[in-house]
Amino acid sequence: MKFCLTLCLLLSLLSASAQLTYETLFVDYDSAWQFKNLKIIPIRRKAGAGMAMQHGDVVPLNQALSKGLVTVTERGTTSFENVHWLRFNTHGKKSIYITGGEIIAGGRQDRMIVRDTILHPMEKDQYVPVMCVEEGRWSEKEKKFGYGNFANPHLRKVLDSTGNQVSIWREVDRQLQAGAFKNKTLSYLSRYEDKKYLAAQDEYFRFFIDKFAKTDSNVVGFVAITGDKIIGTDIFDGTGLFYPQLDPLLHGYIDDVMASGKPITLKDPPLKRYMDHLLKDEKSQEEFVKDKGKIFRQDGRVIHVNTYTKETPVP
Repeated sequence: MKFCLTLCLLLSLLSASAQLTYETLFVDYDSAWQFKNLKIIPIRRKAGAGMAMQHGDVVPLNQALSKGLVTVTERGTTSFENVHWLRFNTHGKKSIYITGGEIIAGGRQDRMIVRDTILHPMEKDQYVPVMCVEEGRWSEKEKKFGYGNFANPHLRKVLDSTGNQVSIWREVDRQLQAGAFKNKTLSYLSRYEDKKYLAAQDEYFRFFIDKFAKTDSNVVGFVAITGDKIIGTDIFDGTGLFYPQLDPLLHGYIDDVMASGKPITLKDPPLKRYMDHLLKDEKSQEEFVKDKGKIFRQDGRVIHVNTYTKETPVP
């Protein structure tokens, strides 16, 4: 009897821990941080909420690239056949976690990952779907691929809601023109060549990264706000996935605010209604993300939930 009760309790905890809802999380409104036009509210994992994915089980893409645990190359030399796929080769025994909206810079042109994926270690080639974020370049010579941060939520939203290459190019072009970024190849990443932009972005980044460094290390995500809108949320299954991706995530959200941010005016009631819809329970979450984001699962376990403010996609 004691064994059965213990087993039932363990199964209950594992089931709870497999979800990213109020059952395992809480939104720490009292620890909200604000700098200029960006407000970030950390989302924490509850103590005793069951087992999260253990640190080291899966290595996020930015770390895998820097440690040589994965190599990224073009699938081929012709743009019309190969622009929407990249070849990934793992090295070692670690699985690699790739998140939709991450940018891979270099190759024959810069790309953006289409959807969340976990690549398990194996000797054979693995292919990942991507979209181009550099319309004006297809080089004869392939450059080495490197990591290019997360795209901002506006571009990630167009990716998730349309899955259309032309719409992505139009959104990149709109952002480049709005920011008056000089570029030769219509590259999303050309903003990182603008010294004034980098200096302003660094102010935001240093403020928020310092806040995260000084808080308890049980944060697994956050909700970001500018003006009277929620820009979006990113929540992961465990600190081992969240913290290694915090730097590139922040850069993406800061980029969004620098392009279209406004003084914070959003009040608590609509913010809490938004989060209640997202985190109340599994059913509510499923309905909410249908037109406001996505959920990534692996073997029935929720690994990542990402949402944004619903707007009309670029036609």
